[in-house]
Amino acid sequence: MDTDEVHARIPADIEAPDRIVWGLTARQVAIIGAAAALGYLILRTVGRFLPPPAVAIMLIPLAGVAVAVALGRRDGLPLDAWLWAAILNRRTPRRAAPAPEGAAQVPAWAPAVAPDEAPPAVLRLPAHGIRDDGVIDLGDGTAAVLVAATTVNVGLRTGAEQAALVASYARWLNALTGPVQVVVSAQRVDLTSHAVRVADAAETLPHPALADAALDYSDFLLDVAARRDPLWRTVTIAHTATGERGAATEAMRRAEHTAATLATLGAQTRVLDGGTATAVLTAAVDPYQDTDASWPRTPAHTAVTAPGLDEELRA
Repeated sequence: MDTDEVHARIPADIEAPDRIVWGLTARQVAIIGAAAALGYLILRTVGRFLPPPAVAIMLIPLAGVAVAVALGRRDGLPLDAWLWAAILNRRTPRRAAPAPEGAAQVPAWAPAVAPDEAPPAVLRLPAHGIRDDGVIDLGDGTAAVLVAATTVNVGLRTGAEQAALVASYARWLNALTGPVQVVVSAQRVDLTSHAVRVADAAETLPHPALADAALDYSDFLLDVAARRDPLWRTVTIAHTATGERGAATEAMRRAEHTAATLATLGAQTRVLDGGTATAVLTAAVDPYQDTDASWPRTPAHTAVTAPGLDEELRA
């Protein structure tokens, strides 16, 4: 029996900001310093006119808010980041329309917009377009390619196998020549669509017993979808490349290298094409929607077609 143990020290604070004084970061010192300067200004302005208890009542809430914003955290983010995100969300238009050429002039026959209601703003997305081969145009000569991968159960492997997996993963990390982002998320599984596909495939099975088993399995999936809310874990790896020329080719090369390397770990990998990348990005925007990313979606620049519709158009 193999009793070798694998130990790998992985620092968890590689992105932690530097602490400059009293265990505080530059951001925390700036927040507390700004609050202290504001408190000193208040003290010099009204301190000569009010008694000390009244001044203390004015300064204590200010100090409490400054300490809470500087030292407080929620879901791994500091409270000032939440505050800034709330300000940006408040200033963001609530309605936006896709208009790459800019907002058009409202025609005279259109109903007038209420005075307290702002007109729709131009919808600006991080991605400008998705090609059929899966290359995502991010603008400014930057391209990205997505790679989907499954997880690997390391706990069921022997010590030697675990060491080989860790070494292979380390070689992939050391071979990276550009920025990469690994996103692990839980998304809803659309068992209904999978059950429909199983039922459709049952009609092509050669033996009636196999068809009955497939139909029973389809009914089981429908029952699970009705009674429970199943989730699955998805792993998506994004590769980006920058350059006026060759950014798309370089991003695709890096993605193919990642897919080939992680496949040696026993994971199922795939460089996503345009339709599947569109589905993954759509599911990432709303991970709790009724459908998942198992069905490819038509990119924005491609016409929506169906087999029956294509035959009618040809006729």
